[in-house]
Amino acid sequence: MNFYSIIIGSELLNGRRQDSHFEFVNSELIKRGWLHKASFIIKDDFELIKNSFEMVKNDKNSVLFSFGGIGSTPDDITRAVSAEVFGDGKLYTHEEAERLILNRFGDKAYPHRIRMSELPKNAKLLKNVVNDIPAFQLENRFFFTPGFPSMSHPMIREVLDKFYPKKEEAQFRRGFIAFTSENDFINLMKQVPPSIELSSLPSIISKDKREVEISLLGNSLEDIESELKKFIDFMKKQNIKFKNKG
Repeated sequence: MNFYSIIIGSELLNGRRQDSHFEFVNSELIKRGWLHKASFIIKDDFELIKNSFEMVKNDKNSVLFSFGGIGSTPDDITRAVSAEVFGDGKLYTHEEAERLILNRFGDKAYPHRIRMSELPKNAKLLKNVVNDIPAFQLENRFFFTPGFPSMSHPMIREVLDKFYPKKEEAQFRRGFIAFTSENDFINLMKQVPPSIELSSLPSIISKDKREVEISLLGNSLEDIESELKKFIDFMKKQNIKFKNKG
């Protein structure tokens, strides 16, 4: 699966608030053996949100965690955008969501708060442990949660535990730190097969001193060890100092 998080809030981009969603989702994914495909922080803009959602939808293996914009104020447009991208363009009153909102607010639910029960067709609810006002999901793949971490983070944990628990297919990582420039390894990097994820993290220690951390990640330990050996043999031949890193 390809996991995306889209964090909606102009207040994050203008510095009025700090984001905590990316770090949380990233940590929860890693615990279960998954990785982010991408993460975005975007402003409350209909077309921008729509384009971002459509990009995720076009990935047949995508899972989306969306944060923010599902309330009842004029800038809360996520529900409408999600209906347009993932539904039929319309919002429908979800009876259970309506009941929960009325239980929480009574007559004060009208005329604004009750609109939070208007959801895309076939939406299912996500439990809000803070105030019982639900969020929602579509197709067990696209999850739309509040911007408040205290509300959204328990929802994401529950979603991951239910639909995307610990990845059964083991992954292996091997790597090293070489005391040279990453430029020395480019030809070898080009030969690493697509089945192995390669990352190169260079560091500038001083004006004339470079280091690079090379990491290989994949499902076959044998293949990773084989590729790693090519790098090690090359470094020994070129008298490049290095140290192994798991």
